[in-house]
Amino acid sequence: MNHLTLNTDAATLSPVALFLQADWVVRLVMLGLLLASLWTWAIIYSFARRVGRTRKRIDQFERDFWAAEDIDAFHRQEGEANLPIARVFQAGVREWRRSTAGGKIDRSGTRERLATTMGAAVAAEVDRLSDRLNILATIGSVAPFVGLFGTVWGIMRAFTNIAGAQNSSLAVVAPGIAEALFATAIGLFAAIPAVIAYNRFGHGVNRIEARLNRFADGFHATLSRQLDGEA
Repeated sequence: MNHLTLNTDAATLSPVALFLQADWVVRLVMLGLLLASLWTWAIIYSFARRVGRTRKRIDQFERDFWAAEDIDAFHRQEGEANLPIARVFQAGVREWRRSTAGGKIDRSGTRERLATTMGAAVAAEVDRLSDRLNILATIGSVAPFVGLFGTVWGIMRAFTNIAGAQNSSLAVVAPGIAEALFATAIGLFAAIPAVIAYNRFGHGVNRIEARLNRFADGFHATLSRQLDGEA
């Protein structure tokens, strides 16, 4: 008989049972955290694919660019590609054409405008790439506190039940405390992957930014040599 009672108590402490037995406020907290966790994993999956695909395409673009003998021909062929490095390249070409369209060329002014234009293009592409990282940062920082709120509310309810039952035995205390702590566990379940992914993807975006800046510097040097008549 004691063995049967222990099994029944364990069943009431299962995740599903804890959710169903919880107060409606704690249930809302749990549901919100579960949705945040699903959202986090959706962002992780889509962002990982996006960053990986972008890196490969940047590799190919750079190889083709530095192997090209005619920048104008390469621009006609690859300049409109939906790729961060292609948009930086496009910005440099547009500024080059505007600055060299007149009869007299201001070399120092042209160099400065090229650097500014491509730097702004790099910044815009980094902002576009990291657009959804702020969601991961928000979930990672807020989810534990939302879970803690559910825990505090659940513990308050557990103490109310204890007072009502006038019994502080483990059988009375355990379910309410377990429900409360389960909210914190879900909060951590949502927050930990979000924080790890945010840091990892932030590093990936920084690496792409460094590559875009190196390309912009190299392209700027190429155009600068053309200004001096060396290329």
